[in-house]
Amino acid sequence: MSRQQRLTLIATILGSTVVFLDATVVNVALPSIGRDLGAGLAGQQWVLEAYMLALVALILVGGSLGDQFGRRRLYVIGLVGFGVSSALCAVAPTEGLLIAARALQGVAGALLVPGSLAIVAATFEGEARGKAVGTWTAWTGIATVFGPAGGGALISLFSWRAIFAINLPLIAFTVYLTLSAVAESRDPDAHRGVDWLGIVLSAAGLGAPVFALIEQPTHGWSDPLVWAPLAAGVFCFIAFVLHEARARHPMLDLSLFRIRNFAVANLTTLAVYAGLSAGMLFVALYLQQVVGYSALEAGLATTPISILLFFLSPRFGRLASSTGPRLPMTLGPWVAGVGMLLMLRVGADASYVAEVLPAVVVFGLGLSATVAPLTATVLDSVAERRVGIASGVNNGVSRVAGLLAIAVLGAVISAHFGSVLDAKLGATGQGPAVERAVAEAKEQPLAVPEAEELTPAEAPRVRAAATDAATSAFHLGALLAALLLLAGGAAAAIGIQNPRRSPTDSGALVPG
Repeated sequence: MSRQQRLTLIATILGSTVVFLDATVVNVALPSIGRDLGAGLAGQQWVLEAYMLALVALILVGGSLGDQFGRRRLYVIGLVGFGVSSALCAVAPTEGLLIAARALQGVAGALLVPGSLAIVAATFEGEARGKAVGTWTAWTGIATVFGPAGGGALISLFSWRAIFAINLPLIAFTVYLTLSAVAESRDPDAHRGVDWLGIVLSAAGLGAPVFALIEQPTHGWSDPLVWAPLAAGVFCFIAFVLHEARARHPMLDLSLFRIRNFAVANLTTLAVYAGLSAGMLFVALYLQQVVGYSALEAGLATTPISILLFFLSPRFGRLASSTGPRLPMTLGPWVAGVGMLLMLRVGADASYVAEVLPAVVVFGLGLSATVAPLTATVLDSVAERRVGIASGVNNGVSRVAGLLAIAVLGAVISAHFGSVLDAKLGATGQGPAVERAVAEAKEQPLAVPEAEELTPAEAPRVRAAATDAATSAFHLGALLAALLLLAGGAAAAIGIQNPRRSPTDSGALVPG
């Protein structure tokens, strides 16, 4: 690896780390933000979700514009935008202005994330690219794990505003490093015009369903606030696909999906990230709300996953680039699925060492074998001039997959929790206090109610029934997450082809 390549990789890791940190570190600041700005639960939720909504809605746009107008240029614009919006977050005097600034952070993040990986893909080739993607995955992954702890320390020492202010020197250094070390790259054949209709339709087609999925846990599927934007988003996305198929200079060239490895890798991404997002959420909730871990203990319980990713991702990325991605993309999700199946051994009185840790380690091994080869395959499957939009598509798929899985599987396990609880206690006829406790429990599946209003005879029975129901629901969620992971591996086994270098295009890989 040359000095310029090393500095480029550092610049892309630093920029992406800032984006991923802000997606997680705000969680620990919400109580302080609520007290300081008088934000209620809904306001706190939107401080968190405005960022994700804007990021997902515009991530295709960011990838496409980078290919057109220069990936380094868009990356620097994204960095500067993220710095400005971070400063606005740090000084926001009201809840509304903070939410608006968070949305601006999401817009800037949509330029940063696909541009980051596109720069990596344009800078490295062959086996070196796989290793670079693995290194990028390792460092960004480890930062998101320890970020909340660092954020908590900043809040304790200073204020919640410090978690945004700390971005400014890091971003300033990254801008300097990018301008001094990163070479510009773009699609030399790209049309310089902007597909404005495609931008609007893609933003609405991705953003409106994400809004619906964010609101669904609060309002339910039958609320117009949920189904109306969901329907509108689906309509806009269909219109986007039809427009792109007919446009003379489309934002997203649909012929990309005729590239076998690109299409299959994104299908694998859909299944793997759905299983990953839902499964890890269920694990975190169950460990805290049933087993009795604190938030810190639950975070530490899954830390081995990040440690394995950090040490193994570069190796698996290099292996996939040198020998082909089919094997790691097949075995990785299958091993991760086995890890999730091992969660079926975890109960309310689980031993961490004997039951939780083996599942976490096996899951982490599988994930380590999956993430870098999967990302590298997406980038390797297209010519270098298209890596920006390819990265944008893959990032969008992974984020929508997670939100969709959490909403759908969350609804499934909630219904299962309620049915098991009713079967154990009876839906009615138990007295008003028990019925209130049951209703309270159903509002928070994977949790055991306090049952403070119950008599000494009723409380143990209700808590035992809720514990059994939560455990059953958790096991169902783990099973469904495992099936998604296994399906992702199966898609790779059937569809991924180990590629060979094209003699005419050093940036593309073609099936061998």
